[in-house]
Amino acid sequence: MRICILGSASNIIDDSYIKATEELGYELGKRGHSLVFGAGSEGLMGASARGMKKAGAEITGVVPEFFFDDKIESLYTECTKLIKTQSMRERKHIMEDLADAFIITPGGVGTFEEMFEIVTLKQLGRINKPIAIYNINHYYDNLQEMMEHSMREGFVREKCHDLYRYFDDMDKLINFVETDKGTKWTVAELKR
Repeated sequence: MRICILGSASNIIDDSYIKATEELGYELGKRGHSLVFGAGSEGLMGASARGMKKAGAEITGVVPEFFFDDKIESLYTECTKLIKTQSMRERKHIMEDLADAFIITPGGVGTFEEMFEIVTLKQLGRINKPIAIYNINHYYDNLQEMMEHSMREGFVREKCHDLYRYFDDMDKLINFVETDKGTKWTVAELKR
């Protein structure tokens, strides 16, 4: 499977996040999976790529041209394939198309935006791929509570639970990604 791993591009985070994500990349690579990611060399993006590389996996980086011009972040130089795009929107579209599954590791605004877009696309039936949220160090506990609150208040359908899963355990996360058959909503369910 081609796994899209989303996460922080920052190294100004606790090293435990970096180690856990590098281990995740390594385990996925050992199991024969490949990586699709945003091509960054730092933070959890770089960690996932380094882990996959250690396991001998193929790595596809997707990056907008302006990252080169504006030197926004350092890029991972050992990608098997590097795809350059015109925009962030095109970057996300290509990663969404190439990936067979998504794993969201801790991150900031960009990671949140990518995660919610993927969940929304799945809710609308545009994609039907596993989405796993890796809750390293309980990073996503507050997000989980916010989603529960939104469901209690009627802003988010309870069936949204079926669109993605939270995991604290790496092995359970990988098993889910490898075995989930997806959740496709009917038009009637979307209107409820």
